[in-house]
Amino acid sequence: MRRIMVPAAALAASAMLAAVAGCTGGGTAGDARISATDRKEAHEIFQARCATCHGQFGRGDGPGAVALNPKPQNYADAAWQAKVTDAEIEKAIVYGGASVGKSPQMVPNPDLEVKPGVVAALREKVRSFGEQ
Repeated sequence: MRRIMVPAAALAASAMLAAVAGCTGGGTAGDARISATDRKEAHEIFQARCATCHGQFGRGDGPGAVALNPKPQNYADAAWQAKVTDAEIEKAIVYGGASVGKSPQMVPNPDLEVKPGVVAALREKVRSFGEQ
């Protein structure tokens, strides 16, 4: 068997490019920045904080949505999924709906500002509703 030697500088450059790509909001399901712990915490947060209005399946039909006008975003809406950026989703999660020109009734989650992996996992979860 023949071994291929890759210079350390090439490996470092490759890792740096991957990190920069991941930090620009272009992450996808399976994002390497997100740990299993982040995903677990994001799931728990979604169930406790988000599903009340957005619904368990992200369709904007949670029990709290009844009294809201405008209604919460339906994350399964393909047109919305196509136009919203990952950065906008993450900004709305941390800073609330008003920060991205949406309803101020979507409250901010400032405690998540120091948990970028959890925010990315929540964004990943929002994106997953568009795949259903």
